[in-house]
Formats: sequence, C-alpha cells, structure tokens
Amino acid sequence: MSIKVIFLDRDGVINEEVGYLHKINDFKFIAGVMDSCSYFLSLGFQIIVVTNQSGIARGRYKEEDFHIVNRMMLNKFQNKGLNILDVFFCPHGPDDNCNCRKPKPGMFLNAKEKYDITMNKSWMIGDKETDIEAATNAGIFNTILVRSGHEINEKKTKAKYVLDSIIEAKKIVSK
Repeated sequence: MSIKVIFLDRDGVINEEVGYLHKINDFKFIAGVMDSCSYFLSLGFQIIVVTNQSGIARGRYKEEDFHIVNRMMLNKFQNKGLNILDVFFCPHGPDDNCNCRKPKPGMFLNAKEKYDITMNKSWMIGDKETDIEAATNAGIFNTILVRSGHEINEKKTKAKYVLDSIIEAKKIVSK
C-alpha cells in the first residue's frame, strides 16, 4: 500500500537555523511547525525528515550528537501526538561524492524504497535550493521553499511555491 509523504528539511524548516546545530540547548522549533505537521497528518500524509548534516564529516560534532538532538526533536513531536515516520540524514561533506547529500536524491529514493511512497503525490518543504533540486530529482514536483532558514534567490528558484515559513504551507498543501 503506497503512501504520500511531506518531506521536511530540518534546520531552517522545523527548527531555527543556527549553523551546525548539535546541542539540544540550541534547538528552537520554528513557530507553527507542530500545528502544520498536525494538519499534514490530518490530510493523510506521513512526515519524513531529510537533512544534510555535513558538520559530522567536517568534525564540528559527532554523529551521536546528531542522534541526541534528533531523539529530543522526535520526542517533542511525540508528546504532541505527532508521529514522524522516519529521519534520513547525510553525514557526508560536499566533497564526499555520496548519493545521499542533497541536491542528490539518495535520501528520498531510500525513503521511497523503504516505505513505498507515491512521489508525485508527496511534497518537499525546504529552505535551500538544494532541497528543491533533490526532491525534483527524486520525482517530487510539489515543492515549497521557505524563507525561515537560509537566504534564497526567489527569482531563480525552481520551487513551486515560496513562503515565509512552514505555517503558511497549510494554505497550499491539500489532499
């Protein structure tokens, strides 16, 4: 049975962008993210996080630091009754030539294989053009670029929509 998914980048979409986030104390949810995720789930979507974590390859923090922050984030969602289906992360740096680092589609394709996802009914919400490229390369054409993370070039983006933050996605995403 195939599912439809809202893919979310983490830093800049779920939580405030701080650069190489690896401490729980630095993690702050973006306003409205819980509300938006509740809405997506109510429409029958599953939620999967896809996140580049090059700070691991760069030696800024250890993979275990990522997992500690991640568990805390998932617990906060769970405490609100919200289930995040999975988190896919790329620990590699830009020069590692892996297939998982966005803009390559590896994390999306791994998720599709693991969960039988209907990509053309799924969405990607990201804060960088590489999020949009990776989603498109994986067959996801419903894409939203948010202004709540990195600076973006709205004139050159290939995203279907550009919004201030994930809270506005409720106006766009429907069954």
